[in-house]
Amino acid sequence: MKIKRVEHIAIAVHDMVESMAMLERTLGLKLDYEETIANTRLAMYPVGETFLELLQAESADSPVTEWIAERGQSLFHLCFEVEDIDAALEELREKGVKLLDEVPKGGHGGSRIAFLDPASTGDILIELAELPADHG
Repeated sequence: MKIKRVEHIAIAVHDMVESMAMLERTLGLKLDYEETIANTRLAMYPVGETFLELLQAESADSPVTEWIAERGQSLFHLCFEVEDIDAALEELREKGVKLLDEVPKGGHGGSRIAFLDPASTGDILIELAELPADHG
C-alpha cells in the first residue's frame, strides 16, 4: 500500500461557525470548501499539503453526534491519502486488519474512502482516501 500523505485531520466540533471563525481569526487559515455528507457538515482548511477538516453533526444519526456525546469536541480521525484504495483494503485484509468499510464509499470532494476499525489501529479511527484524478 502506498500512502501518499496525511490528507486531513478531522475534528468533531459543537459549533461549525464558531470553530471556523477561530481558525480564520486566530490562525489565519482560509476555507477551501464546505459540503454535507451522511448528515455531517464539513469544512476543509488547507495547511500545506494537508487539510484540517471540521465536522459538525446535522442530525442525530450522524456519527459525529455520538462522538461528541461521548468525547466532546475533539480529534475525530486521521485520513491518509492512498494511491489505490481497493489494493490498500485488500492488503489490510490480508494482514488481518479489521475494516469498518469493506468496500470504498463516496467521501469528501468526490473521493473514495474507507474507515479502519479502531480495534486494529490502537483505538485511533483511521480513514483512507483515494482522491479523484482531477483533484487539486
